[in-house]
Amino acid sequence: MPASVQDRQTALSWSYSGHARRLLTFALAGLVIAVVTQRPEFAAAAAPAVLLLAARRPARPDKIGVSVRASALRVTEDEQASVEIVLSGTGEFSASVLARPAETVRLSGQRGLAGAAVTLPFRVTRWGQRQIGTVEVVLRDRWRLLEGRVTVPLPVIACYPGPAPQESRIVLSRLLNWLGEHPARAEGSGMEFLGVREFVPGDWQRRINWPATTRRGSLQLNTYAAERTQSVVLIADVTTDVGEAGASSVDLVMRAAAGTARSYLRARDRVGFISYSGSLSWLAPGSGTRQYFRIVNAMLAPPGLATPGLVLDRLPRAALPPGALIMVFSPLLNRRLIEALRDLRERGFAVLIIDVLNAEPPPGSGSLAGMARRIWRMEQQAIRFSLREIGIPVVHWDGRQPLDEPLAPYTRRVMVTGR
Repeated sequence: MPASVQDRQTALSWSYSGHARRLLTFALAGLVIAVVTQRPEFAAAAAPAVLLLAARRPARPDKIGVSVRASALRVTEDEQASVEIVLSGTGEFSASVLARPAETVRLSGQRGLAGAAVTLPFRVTRWGQRQIGTVEVVLRDRWRLLEGRVTVPLPVIACYPGPAPQESRIVLSRLLNWLGEHPARAEGSGMEFLGVREFVPGDWQRRINWPATTRRGSLQLNTYAAERTQSVVLIADVTTDVGEAGASSVDLVMRAAAGTARSYLRARDRVGFISYSGSLSWLAPGSGTRQYFRIVNAMLAPPGLATPGLVLDRLPRAALPPGALIMVFSPLLNRRLIEALRDLRERGFAVLIIDVLNAEPPPGSGSLAGMARRIWRMEQQAIRFSLREIGIPVVHWDGRQPLDEPLAPYTRRVMVTGR
């Protein structure tokens, strides 16, 4: 990713250091004791401190140049990056840099370094628009008596959700008539063996199956499945965020959606994205690496204002193309979304839900709190049961295992489309 460079002139705040204040206290104490007790040895003991304090000071710069260069504008969760800080105009003063990272940023190296050029490796531990933190630049003279300080903010980095591991993919029974990597039921020029049929003039002779020809007494030809692509629409439910920070439902929704988008785009499928919040925003299905970055950038976009009465069946065809596989990432706590998913199933879409709910209401004291918790669990089980009854599979993902494990029952066979 391209680097971010910030050059600025910053004003310094000068003051005496703690070392200078200690020397001053020692010199005054020695002189006062020498006068009171009339013993010159105390004044002689304070003389070195007085000489240091009275020594010539270099000219103090009012401003210094600070250049902050981040190695990347965009990173993924826990991806290694670095920020370089270069100082200019420090004169005869030595410089040190003290880094104070933000809460979601972890420094890989030391926080305090000396020198006019300092490199700080860091990792962002949670997705979103994150400021790396701040650095405090301290200038000191030769005797460390004067200190000039300035605090400089570090750049804001766009951190993408870490894609959940996923290698296998769900394939629909009806695929688009576009070149892809999924074996279709129709005959074509793919790699997967489909069967044997009688030779027709114009067929490729290199595909003649000679053992079958010998048995049947007529030319027999090997047939192969056509390789087609499919449209996949990912729906990320961000209406409710429950659970611990870093492993909440929205965190798992974004990581699972990013992993699924990357997996299907690698198979040359067309992938679209819908952010389901107080309002609806979507990306039309597309393919390629550029589409992946469009999707993860859409994940970082702030949610819009709520639109009352908005339902999914009012989306344009570009957002929900016919015959698309709809994959929903949700904790299933929003009733409006659940009703919209039922409507999608009635319209003939193949819908699959990845349930990311890993939190429960906090336990309370008393029998009423326990009863309320049991009722809540029963309601959640009833919602999932009702969705399965109308043909919408619901699988659970805990955020730690690869997505291939909960999706295994549906990736090992073709998923039938239709009502």
